[in-house]
Amino acid sequence: MNKTAADAGALYAKHEKIHAREVQGTYSKLRKTAAWTLLGIYYFLPWIQWGGRQAVLFDLPARKFHIFGLTLFPQDFFFLSWLLIMAALLLFLSTSIAGRVWCGYACPQTVWTEAFVWLERITEGTYSKRKKLDKAPWNTEKFLRKGAKRFLWFFFAAWTGFTFVGYFTPIQELGARLVTFDLGPWETFWVCFYGLATYGNAGHMREQVCKYMCPYARFQSAMFDRNTLIVSYDEKRGEPRGSRKRKVKSADVGLGDCIDCNICVQVCPTGIDIRKGLQYECITCAACIDACNDVMDKMGYDPGLIKYTTQNALDGEPARVLRPRTIIYSTILAGLFGAFLVSLANRAPLTIDVIRDRNALYRETVDGRIETVYTVKLLNKTESSRRLSLSVDGLPGITLQTDPTDIEVAGGSVASVVARVSVPRDAAGPGGHDLAFSASPLDNPDITAVRDTRFIIPLR
Repeated sequence: MNKTAADAGALYAKHEKIHAREVQGTYSKLRKTAAWTLLGIYYFLPWIQWGGRQAVLFDLPARKFHIFGLTLFPQDFFFLSWLLIMAALLLFLSTSIAGRVWCGYACPQTVWTEAFVWLERITEGTYSKRKKLDKAPWNTEKFLRKGAKRFLWFFFAAWTGFTFVGYFTPIQELGARLVTFDLGPWETFWVCFYGLATYGNAGHMREQVCKYMCPYARFQSAMFDRNTLIVSYDEKRGEPRGSRKRKVKSADVGLGDCIDCNICVQVCPTGIDIRKGLQYECITCAACIDACNDVMDKMGYDPGLIKYTTQNALDGEPARVLRPRTIIYSTILAGLFGAFLVSLANRAPLTIDVIRDRNALYRETVDGRIETVYTVKLLNKTESSRRLSLSVDGLPGITLQTDPTDIEVAGGSVASVVARVSVPRDAAGPGGHDLAFSASPLDNPDITAVRDTRFIIPLR
């Protein structure tokens, strides 16, 4: 019984908080630059104004998505699907070339964790001080330091949630209503929800999100091959490992270049030992490379005991960037990107939709004509207001009356027009006939939107 309990305790050991040691180096600078750049874009982009409105605004109630000078409507949602497909292919391509480089430098979990760890260092100190503080009994200093950290975390998370909602509600208006405590229920919910999610994921869960929650770590191996760049430990050079004095040559003591200092483990944000080989927990942040190169420099050894390399290179075989999977990914991605730009550039500035009255398929007027009523919806995708002309064609003697007669559609808006179409009874035989509604701006007749519909002529 005791043995079983001990085994269960080993299987379900309590999680130990990982305090990643500070590290300096090329990859550390690159990672921090990427993190602060992405955070800067996220927090300040909603405040940029463009043409009298917020530059980037996803206006769900109005069903308009403003991205600087481009306004997208629900009819343009296929562009979003297109973007998501290209983003997935770009992720596959980058993974096949450089492993989990996305996870190490651009993933939101990594970026926000970097910011929360920075706030933790401000309030609790360096790696060794933080570990010592966690083990120390509660006293005034520990209470103040922990309290200050929680306060900064809470403020930063709340700002994150506020900014998130600011992409869907004009952020200046949102800020003014926040000051007067006049936020709506849904805005309050999403500010709190997104803020608490950031607080929990980046402040508390950290590496656990990468190790246990993120599915990407599980299927990344399907995109790896022997030519994929990964963070690797050169076992042939490093083993057997062992400590020795500085400047002592490895061959003189019968050891490899690894001095078994464990600093590569101490700087790892997920707490793994890269010397055990490639592991799914590795997010390719390269902190261990910077740490190991620093140790090698102090020992007087060549850098690169831990490095970005491929399995082929480690085995002395040539590594290839251009290979079938990278060529296929690149070709498909280039084709999709080119087609996306062409489609976006040629996006129709005016669209028309025609709905026939469902209550009455037709009616006969006093002068013997057959009339059908349609609802015509005109969408102006440009930023400026436009006056439009509406016409219909398809049957001899056809006439069109609209209400209103003067059709003007504001920029980025939809206008509904009631259109009455009539034809002589003998214009065609009984049954359904094709009609074509056409709409054109008065100031630019070359732009024409056309929509086909059906016109019913009854039996005599």
